[in-house]
Amino acid sequence: MIKVDMHVHTSFSPDSLIHIDDLLRACDRRGIDCVAVTDHDTAEGALKLYESAPSRIIVGEELHTTSGEIIGLFLKETIPPLLSPMETIERIKQQGGLVYLPHPFDRMRSSVLADQARDEIWELLDIVEVFNSRSGFRRSNKEAAAFAAEKGIPAGAGSDAHARYELGNAHAIMEPFSSAEDFLLKLADAEIHTRKTPVIFNLATKVYKMIRGIG
Repeated sequence: MIKVDMHVHTSFSPDSLIHIDDLLRACDRRGIDCVAVTDHDTAEGALKLYESAPSRIIVGEELHTTSGEIIGLFLKETIPPLLSPMETIERIKQQGGLVYLPHPFDRMRSSVLADQARDEIWELLDIVEVFNSRSGFRRSNKEAAAFAAEKGIPAGAGSDAHARYELGNAHAIMEPFSSAEDFLLKLADAEIHTRKTPVIFNLATKVYKMIRGIG
């Protein structure tokens, strides 16, 4: 069995403190075998890591659409941001990727996918993030879990790590996988482990982003 954190950011995201060269060493210290690198609006960091450690990296991208965020997993190249949710999903599927809906009910985030968009595309979702360690309220994760169960969509979990300490705070324990399709199959029997990240880490990365002069 392996431990997979399905939502991690590196220095290719403007608000992450995890340098790309430090990620795998930090994962070793945290006991995490595999991570989905889901940087904001780019897969370039994930692709670089995948070249050197393909068994430990899922190439992903957390995309800003015109209606909020959607994650693509098992990508082969970067997808441009600010497309419609439907076009974003089409681009993910064209690459043989999986559509992963992050923190769908975290109303503390302005980037969450809008309710109307979620209702329009839910049948195209492959995975719903039922626990995000950075979600502000436990209720938002419970709502996500209830939504995934109601719609019959496989459940995923991720730390949404922006600092090394956060890695693995939420992860799936599952059998090793060989492809996107195999990952989805194995995820159905995965055991989800969860731990909330202290709010101070959210504040720290916001300050870091401000220091870098971004948004």
